[in-house]
Amino acid sequence: MRQLFAFTLYALTLCFLFFSVVDAKEQPPKKVDVLDERMSYYLQFENTFVPWYYLAAVDQFERNIQQVRKDIPKKEGPIAIQFSDDYWAGTLNPDKEDISPESIAFFGGQGLDGNADGMANPEDNVDVLFTMSSYLASYGQTEDDFKLAIWEYYKSEKTVNQILTIATLYKHFNTLDLGEHVFPIPLTHNYSYKGTWGANRGWGGRRIHEGTDLFAGYGVPVKSTSYGIIEELGWNEFGGWRVGIRDIQNTYHYYAHLAYFNEGIQKGDIVELGTVIGYVGSSGYGKQGTSGRFPPHLHYGMYKYNGRTEWAFDPYPHLKIWEREAREAKRKK
Repeated sequence: MRQLFAFTLYALTLCFLFFSVVDAKEQPPKKVDVLDERMSYYLQFENTFVPWYYLAAVDQFERNIQQVRKDIPKKEGPIAIQFSDDYWAGTLNPDKEDISPESIAFFGGQGLDGNADGMANPEDNVDVLFTMSSYLASYGQTEDDFKLAIWEYYKSEKTVNQILTIATLYKHFNTLDLGEHVFPIPLTHNYSYKGTWGANRGWGGRRIHEGTDLFAGYGVPVKSTSYGIIEELGWNEFGGWRVGIRDIQNTYHYYAHLAYFNEGIQKGDIVELGTVIGYVGSSGYGKQGTSGRFPPHLHYGMYKYNGRTEWAFDPYPHLKIWEREAREAKRKK
């Protein structure tokens, strides 16, 4: 009897452990845990010359372009920065997988040993961040020095601006958790929209519709769907009074046909998630001040920068998700 009881207890214990392990494996890592892990790496290698938000900005930019570029492999793990074989091991190095700090240095490679384990391993997050931190520090400690370092590394002014935007946002809000989005129209107002991506547009020449039109009453508030920096503000003959905001995910958010802007906002401002930036109108399709050529609505567009080019993509699926999330949050209150 005792043996049967012991066997039963043993079997139940094994079942419990098995299902506990399976359940643990099926649980995805929490966003806050991933961000905390990344921050611990950045803080480990920040110094007088390289604050944490510079490292974080470069890392986030690399993560962004890996998600949309087929020619760049996606790096697994908390740190996304990766170097080319030539940069890490040296152009003339016959062994492109060299991890010896001495031979890498001999062949002019830039890969460094960040944890003193005798290896400069491009797959080791510590070595990678130490190498990037050392590179940035070699240019100096000012923002201009940082911009020059990024320019020399990427050879693109647009990339410099994108990385600086990310760094500025991280510094201002003092957090990595800036990827949230909200619906641009308050749910308390009447509005309607549908997917019209790619529809023909005739004014100003044949073109396609690069966005989603959200129809609402004149003067309805328009909110920033993201944290970001105002990159464009003013008149556009197609978009009328418009605002362009760039976020930490290499995305440019375009708000057009506004009646007027929120008082006090200007180009270069940092905006928080949900900030009212303007009000629904019918401006555009003509010289500055033209209005009333179509019903009042918000034209909302999204553009992605991949490190080489920037292109428009359909915002409708994102708007549906953000609208659903807003309704769910409202119900929980």
